[in-house]
Amino acid sequence: MPAEPPFPAVSLKDVTVANFRDCVRLQVAASQRDYVAPNVHSLAQAYVNRRLTPLAVYDGSLFVRDPGPDDRMVGFAMYQVWDEVAFVMRLMIGEAYQGRGYGRAAMVELIRRMRLIPAVRTIGTSVVPENVAATRLYESLGFVDSPWPPEDPQGERYLVLDLPARR
Repeated sequence: MPAEPPFPAVSLKDVTVANFRDCVRLQVAASQRDYVAPNVHSLAQAYVNRRLTPLAVYDGSLFVRDPGPDDRMVGFAMYQVWDEVAFVMRLMIGEAYQGRGYGRAAMVELIRRMRLIPAVRTIGTSVVPENVAATRLYESLGFVDSPWPPEDPQGERYLVLDLPARR
């Protein structure tokens, strides 16, 4: 029997009229609210900036089809691609689902998707330095400190994951 994966399966799906309310209701713990913008704020940004890709994170262990009304949205992610960089602007897991590996699973799936974009050579993200859990997650996936930007006025730490050259 094959070993269980070290994290749960997730599925990343578009945010639509059908799942919009679930997405905006999903929140992190009160102690984490300074670390990530509310999903409604992120969706508003994506509405006015069509280069942003917002995605609902679903528990993927329950389905291999499009999410239905009984499927669980566990988080939210949003990224943007420009030039050779794919930048993860948001990654949040709802308070009720934290500590179960969904953040790692979602990030692994985001990285997999970004590797498929031919122009992408680097994946970047930022983190509030006090967000130790997110920092540990990104570093465990191979992200390292970026020299860019030299100084962020918002005090965020920028991390990058360089992808191997394509053949």
